[in-house]
Amino acid sequence: MTGGAQASDLPAKAASPIEYVRICSTHGAGFFYVPGTETCLRVGGRVRAEYLYLQPVTRLQDTIGFRARGRINVDARTATAYGILRAYIRMEITRSSGAYTGGGIDTSPEISQAFIQFDGLTAGRAVSFFTSPDLPAPNFGDLRFDDPSNAEVTLLAYTYSFGNGLSATLSLEDGIERRVNNELSFPLFGAGVTGPVFAPIASTYAGERMPDVVGNLRYTGTWGEVQLAAALHQIRDVAVGVTAVGGVTLPVFNPVTGLPNPTFAGTEYGFALGAHGYMNVPALGEGDTLWISTAYANGAIGYLNAGQAGPISNGFISAGPLTMPFTDAFVEPFTGEFKTNKAYAIAGGLNHNWTPTVQTNLFGSWMRFDAPRGAQYVVPATTATLANGSAGSTTGIVDFNEYRVGANVIWMPVKEFQIGVEALYIRVDPRQRVAVPLTTAAGDPTGAFRSTGSEDTWEGRLRVQRDF
Repeated sequence: MTGGAQASDLPAKAASPIEYVRICSTHGAGFFYVPGTETCLRVGGRVRAEYLYLQPVTRLQDTIGFRARGRINVDARTATAYGILRAYIRMEITRSSGAYTGGGIDTSPEISQAFIQFDGLTAGRAVSFFTSPDLPAPNFGDLRFDDPSNAEVTLLAYTYSFGNGLSATLSLEDGIERRVNNELSFPLFGAGVTGPVFAPIASTYAGERMPDVVGNLRYTGTWGEVQLAAALHQIRDVAVGVTAVGGVTLPVFNPVTGLPNPTFAGTEYGFALGAHGYMNVPALGEGDTLWISTAYANGAIGYLNAGQAGPISNGFISAGPLTMPFTDAFVEPFTGEFKTNKAYAIAGGLNHNWTPTVQTNLFGSWMRFDAPRGAQYVVPATTATLANGSAGSTTGIVDFNEYRVGANVIWMPVKEFQIGVEALYIRVDPRQRVAVPLTTAAGDPTGAFRSTGSEDTWEGRLRVQRDF
């Protein structure tokens, strides 16, 4: 008698191999192999809560501000015969209100970085090669230098490594990200005054025809880093001499010569030069550093304006009630031609670790803005209506100095978690006396002005941050 087949005699289906996550230690902590590939991946991020106190000018102004920011980083790296192929994405969403926004609530999602690196090539949105991404500058508020935490642009660059820490980079970067423009709408002084007799003419950027050309030379050693950088920035304007009235395009006549202004002033080329670096100072304490960043700009003011990740359509530097206009260029009213503005800046700081969990940072910056002749107009005492009876004031694009000095204390009770407080003092000194409009308690203009030679203000911040 033939017996029936037993279950143990039936063919068994082979079990699929289990794909375990493998650690990829080649590129540092946190990387792991994507199952089934030779690509190493790291997922990280940041959560930041920040609270701002801003010294108020009017009752209408918000004194406090609230901000929450979430960040996700994805870093993928694959070893190839040509070197490492890397793709990096940083996504951020920021929710701000009150003193951060000047009133109201703002939510700004963005791709702050998204780039590919391959054998010296960098393509996408990354930190500008004008600045140094390694500067140890842990300031919460803005300083006047090309801050790597803000200076992200879309670019196409190639870096050549000479070895032993020396490299050179040539980068083509989006010049729109670096534009600083201004409407140049100035206050008028005195009854019956229809406008300044002599004042700069606002320029409007025309279409982009060439990218900013940026180059750097960088050396990194065990002691620190130093970098020299240069940038070329194209300025083109449009429609400074025409205006639309009732759908009809009409010329704008020069108030000095009586002749029509040109339709556009033309094309100019601004430039910026920078030197950045830091050094370790273990004699002061373990992990202590000194850092410095200097820049000179002629027609390319965005390269020293606290890092710049987008065009500034109406540029001002403020302290209290004083707002000083600044811009890359303006149109000279006599000739109708471009004139570029110059600016200088130096920033630096000292970072000291008192203990492994307590750090103090001292920092500051100085910025000097210089406009050529033809940018300013002195309002005569006979027409100036000033509340304090002073003998006139200056309007237009006025030269000024700005000073920023601050300090913060950061407590790090747990790795990658910090609680910090910061105070920042800001002072703006015009090179001439300027008029500040007087307002009511509600912030409404009264029509009168006071003359001032400088103004200052204070900012305070509390930050709670977790990186992972």
